[in-house]
Amino acid sequence: MKNTFKAFLVIGAFSIFNITAFEEVIVTSSFVNTEVNGSLHVVEGDEVDANANGSLGEAIDDLLGVSSADYGSAIGQPIIRGISGIRVKVLDNGMVNRDVSALGPDHPNDTDLNNVQQIEIIKGPSSLLYANGGIGGIINIVDNTISKTDFDGPEFNIGAESQSVADGDATSFTYTDNVGGFNVALSYKNAEFGNFDVPDGALMHEEEEHHDEDEDHEEEEHHDEDEGFLANSDYELESTNIGISKTGDWGYFGISVKSLENMHGIPFHGEEHGHDEHGEEDHDEDEHEEEEHEDERIFATTDSDKLDIKGSYNVNGSLLSAIDYSFRDTDYVLIEQHAEEEGHHDEEEDHDDHGHEEGPTTFVNDASEFGLTFNLTGNQKFVINVADEESSVIGAESFMNPVASDETTFGYFVSRDYGAYSIDLGLRLDQIDRSGSITESEEHHEEEEHHEEEGETSYFDKSFDNISFAASLNRDLNDYFDIDFGFAVVERAPSATELFMNGPHLATQRFEVGNTNLAVEESTNFEFTVNYNNEGAYSSFTMYRNSVDNYIYLMDESEEEHEEHDEEHEEGHDDHEGLTLANFMQQNAEFEGVELQVGRMFELASGTLDLRYSRDEVSATFDDGHDVPRITPARNMYSLAYTKDSMVFKLMLKDVDKQSDVGEGETTTDGYQMLNARLTKVFDLGDSNLSVSIFGNNLLDEVARNHASYVKSEVPLPGRNYGVKFNLTF
Repeated sequence: MKNTFKAFLVIGAFSIFNITAFEEVIVTSSFVNTEVNGSLHVVEGDEVDANANGSLGEAIDDLLGVSSADYGSAIGQPIIRGISGIRVKVLDNGMVNRDVSALGPDHPNDTDLNNVQQIEIIKGPSSLLYANGGIGGIINIVDNTISKTDFDGPEFNIGAESQSVADGDATSFTYTDNVGGFNVALSYKNAEFGNFDVPDGALMHEEEEHHDEDEDHEEEEHHDEDEGFLANSDYELESTNIGISKTGDWGYFGISVKSLENMHGIPFHGEEHGHDEHGEEDHDEDEHEEEEHEDERIFATTDSDKLDIKGSYNVNGSLLSAIDYSFRDTDYVLIEQHAEEEGHHDEEEDHDDHGHEEGPTTFVNDASEFGLTFNLTGNQKFVINVADEESSVIGAESFMNPVASDETTFGYFVSRDYGAYSIDLGLRLDQIDRSGSITESEEHHEEEEHHEEEGETSYFDKSFDNISFAASLNRDLNDYFDIDFGFAVVERAPSATELFMNGPHLATQRFEVGNTNLAVEESTNFEFTVNYNNEGAYSSFTMYRNSVDNYIYLMDESEEEHEEHDEEHEEGHDDHEGLTLANFMQQNAEFEGVELQVGRMFELASGTLDLRYSRDEVSATFDDGHDVPRITPARNMYSLAYTKDSMVFKLMLKDVDKQSDVGEGETTTDGYQMLNARLTKVFDLGDSNLSVSIFGNNLLDEVARNHASYVKSEVPLPGRNYGVKFNLTF
């Protein structure tokens, strides 16, 4: 790892953009020192604690304009307004998570939802205030590991959870106290969940796509369907966080260490095509290969260590009020492995006759960041950030040579309040350098032997100078209505993957090839919101249009080209290992969408009832008329929340439409209805309190497939799930 100074994301005028709030109340974001409303979703920590344990994407999937791209229950990468991946930044206490989730949809975000104070979501390109290239938005997970205020006294929290769908449980422990004037925070979590159950008929098999196979073969293939669970969908997680801080009139200073270890099965992993040249014998070999992999254990382990130093010094001058500073050092390793189940080992160690090496693949990301934020008087901020990052993929599935990235940022943000209206402006300058290489491999076939030799390596140094700008106008029309208008131009440099990837990526079943000639993406976003609030009735309506010039995407080869490569593959002249060849290309894309929310709160004699209807929909097309792939379908959400004293009952029906607007090579995805319910009760035990939550997810046991998932056919969403959570605080 380099021990040079690095980056802190822009923590600018964090009241700049007002979007539709998750709750119809004024909320406080950790990014700002004042109360804000508008375009910020804030999910409180109590809400996270009461819901079922799951991925980050699953935890925020019910929010307006926010969804998840899953790869099994352990992985849920957030989607904001149809945009996902590298364009949506995931933050931990205001700093970007430097993991390898951008290298593949089967990689988890490096997050832990234990001891969360709140989760903040900024939708749209206004996220330039927080991180470079966040065309989709940002997700910020906030905890108190480094506390900015003094703890009142010792507090313990012990949590336990059990779920039926994966026959697993989770336990957690947190402790905070002020010891000798120092704030100490400790937290620990351990979760172990098995393969999750799926509804009857949810598992699809090869014979369902090839109906011309003979019936005996179909019956032989069909035995998995009766198992009722998805193999390799299990996961385990263990996290430990330790933090200490000191506060005073001068500001605060703190240091923390976070460790996260994760093990998750990979429920689907594509295999390369065979290299045999014997016609009919290929089919027998494929059957043998499939039988082998039925009993194969495919899994990944992650190990992440973060060292954070954060603080603020109050200057209280006439021009400068305070200086915030931050440093993070990250070591992240993900190892993907294949292992035969006990009793199914072949005599030969390297049992794959099709050229697929079964050894491990190691994804490494070392990064460090440093940043300064100068808080100027008059609601102004000036930010300087530097970061460096080194990524590499080593081993059997090595599809990208090591890449080094350096980032330098200067930002200025200002907010002005003029009574009935307010104006906010932001400017960000990013200089990004990426150094990498591409090695062209050469394949040789000699009789039945196949081996690969390293070919010529080309080295590249790419530099990008990005300028991003954002503006927002908020106007109160009267006591009940207000409007927001936002405009942003955000530039995003191509990622290391998009530039330098060159090899088999089995998670996407493609041989992906980067493009070192890619230009900077430029997003131009217009957004308009009208809000209404009057005596318990509330509503909001948002329209947005996000035009992305030079949008980067993977373009699959045509069916004719793929058949041509298959023929070359059989003759031993194809270097794409039988996978679909996919190249990173650029084309202008247009994202348009609406978000609607209407609700009414009723004060009853026995409590408060909140009824709400929400709908979000987004469409995305390229200039050539084709649809952008894996776009979230339209959703209607009906929710009920009843509160009485210390009891809360919530019921939500999420009606997801059929997605027929599909990209090239995609198939339509049927709609589904997801019914979830939760009852939470807090019991006062004197010096302590006990929170008990009983929840049920997918109560209708619907067969549901996520259109945004690369593996929607092979990996359905979990079936009916009952569970209970306990949190004892004393």
